[in-house]
Parts: sequence; structure tokens; C-alpha cells
Amino acid sequence: MPATPELQHTVGKSASLSGTSLHTGEKVTLRLQPAPVDHGIKFKRKDLQEEPTIDARVENLKTVERATTIGEGAMRVHTVEHVLAALSAMGVDNAIIEMDANEPPIGDGSAIGYVEMIKKAGVIPQESPRRPFTVREPLHIETKGGSVLVVLPDEKFRISCTQVGPQGRFTQFLSTEITPAIFEKEIAPARTFVFYEDVQPLMEKNLIKGGSLENAIVIRGDAVLSKEPLRFEDEFVRHKILDMIGDLALVGHRLRGHIIAVKPGHGPNAELARTLVREHAKTMPALQPRAFPAGEGGLDIKQVMDILPHRYPFLMVDRILGFEGETKITGVKSVTINEPYFGGHFPGHPVMPGVLQVEAMAQVASILMMKITQSASRIGYFISADDVKFRKPVFPGDTLFIHAELTKSRGGKLAKAKCHCAVNDQVVSEGELMFTFL
Repeated sequence: MPATPELQHTVGKSASLSGTSLHTGEKVTLRLQPAPVDHGIKFKRKDLQEEPTIDARVENLKTVERATTIGEGAMRVHTVEHVLAALSAMGVDNAIIEMDANEPPIGDGSAIGYVEMIKKAGVIPQESPRRPFTVREPLHIETKGGSVLVVLPDEKFRISCTQVGPQGRFTQFLSTEITPAIFEKEIAPARTFVFYEDVQPLMEKNLIKGGSLENAIVIRGDAVLSKEPLRFEDEFVRHKILDMIGDLALVGHRLRGHIIAVKPGHGPNAELARTLVREHAKTMPALQPRAFPAGEGGLDIKQVMDILPHRYPFLMVDRILGFEGETKITGVKSVTINEPYFGGHFPGHPVMPGVLQVEAMAQVASILMMKITQSASRIGYFISADDVKFRKPVFPGDTLFIHAELTKSRGGKLAKAKCHCAVNDQVVSEGELMFTFL
């Protein structure tokens, strides 16, 4: 039986948190409200005329100067990373964050206050599945400042992070899966920190007006200045992970992947978020509504089976979308996890075998040849394949568009076709195939 899909979640009721903002120093009350499915996370500025809202999406990212700021038009919401980290890690997909100022309360510099607020509100399922972004291929970014962020495929969300201070001070490393329980206990309590030499430049930029040893840790030389002792020996890297979770929440989809980060920060995190959004756009199913041609323009599955002798599990064509003149054809194959070969072809990381993509090309090309010769009673035998290339893996959930163009034909008995398969308009495999027909 297929696994039960994960459901979207929102908060069960309203809950609030009040305090002082870190950078503006203003008093602020933040109130969390439930939201419907597919709403996402939105901020609402209750202090402004008409109470405008803004999506917590990377498209609205404005600045990353010691914090993450989103904006639209003249409206800004500063330092969103802690509340977004808590909502994301605690499993909230849809919520409205109402504020009567332009920056959330900093609390004690950690995200534990937001976790407690979310737990007070409760997290409840909704009647619509989540659509997580599962990273399928490794990707990475490097910055001029020496940050390196790599994302690897993983069925869970994991972060492995190395924090390195100036002159290599307080270098720390932590690798952890991100779950609500782990976040609440191991990540959320970690407080924000700043190196002493950075304090004056930040003040000159009119930042950290609300900063104090009650809501931040100051590192001076090898000394740690704080109202209380460190909560973890590696508290700094834990807070870096906290910030990264919040910044990557701007992707707008739950991530399934392993992030390996060396010297992350809001700038590199934002660059990675943009990269992930672009990658997600590439892997979205290319299923914008397409009009299937009627009559002779296309063939449904019954008509395909009337022509081809293949049957389950070896029929690799679901439908013929259409023909272009006498030489071109396009077919389609929906790749599902129920394909029998996935049980043994890279279990845990299922990939459609390349040889079956070649077979799909051969079947579509055979239909084209049979249409030209006006005979659906013959059988096409595959006799050679040249210049075959496999450019990208094909996964369950992909829709394979199969293109064939007849390049040579001899007496209705021999034919050569140039073929390729595409997913999301990107070629995943190609080759030149030759057939004989009996």
C-alpha cells in the first residue's frame, strides 16, 4: 500500500508573544493566527494603514545585514529568521504572523519563546497533503567570504554545520536531523551571538538598538560575555543552524535533503535559498494543462495497445500526444513509484533504468513507422542504438515526454529514428535507433 501522505498543518488557535526588537529596539507584540491550506506563512503589519501582508518567500527578501529582512514596496519586516525557524521546525505550514511593529521580539536571543508560543497554540493537521521539495541532485554554492554550502539528496532534513569565527576562534561543528523534538531541545535554546569587534560597526549602522547581554552573547577575545553561562558547549554552531532553518524557510517548501554548511550566514543562506527555489522550479512536474489532440492527432492508451504488442509491465507509452507531418511523433509516459522495476533498481533512491527509456523511445518510434506504412499488424524489432546518452536521472513522479523523428526509411522494412526523452523540457536521454519490421 502507498504511504499515507504528510498533511499540511496550521496552529490550532491564536497565541501571542511580546517584547523588545533586537535591531530597532521597539516594543512589539507578535500574534500567531491559524491559516487555511496552501496559505503559507505571511506577516501582517497591524501598525500600518490597511494592515498589509507579505509572504515569507525568498522573492521578497530585501537585506541580510546581520538579520533577514523581507519587504514589499515600502513595507519591511526585519529579523524574521527566528520565528520562521520555529514555525518550520515545529511543523507549521500555514499561519499568519500579526505584528504591531516592523520587527519580531528578540526574547532571550533564541527561538525558545516562539516554540513555547507555538506549543500553546497547538499544531493541527489540515485536509491537504504537503508538497515537500526532495533534493534529487547535489548542488552547492561558494561565496567570496569563504562560505561553502552543499546540499545532498536525503529522505530527511538534516544539517551538518561548521561555525568558524575570526582567526578561527570558537570553531564548532554539529550534525543533526531537524525534527520538532530535536529542534525544541537541541537548537531552539541556542542564543544569538556577536564578536566584540563587530559591535561598534553595527551600532554605527543604527542596528542592535535593543541588544544587551540579556538577549545576546558577546565574544571578546577568548572570553564569552553573557548574563548566564553557555547553554551548550557548542551553542554558537547551534544558533547558526537555527538561523539557517529560518532563512531556508523562505524557500516556501519543506526540504528533504542534507545541507553541509561551512561558515554559513544570512547572506550565504539567502543565496542557497534562491538556488533551491530555482532547482525546485526545474523539478516541478511539467504538467501545465495540455490539450490532448483529438481524432488522428493523438492516440489514447487503448489505441496504443491496438498497435503495440507490448503489455504490462513492458508497455512504456501511456498516450501519443500527436504527430507532426509524416516524420515526427510525441508520446508520454507517467513514471510512478508503482513501476515494478523500482522495487529492485536502487531501493531507497529509485531511478528509472536508462534501458527502459530507450525502450520507450523505440515503442514511440515504432508507432510512427506503423502509421506511415498504414499497418498496425506488424511487429517492430529493435536492431541497433547509436549515440545513446543519459543526461539526467528520471524519478518517480516525473512525466516522460518521448520524442521521435524518422530520419531514414527503406521499403517499409527498415527505419532509423532520432529520439529523445524529456522531463520538464530538459533532455534526460537520447539516441539514434534502428528497427526492422516484420
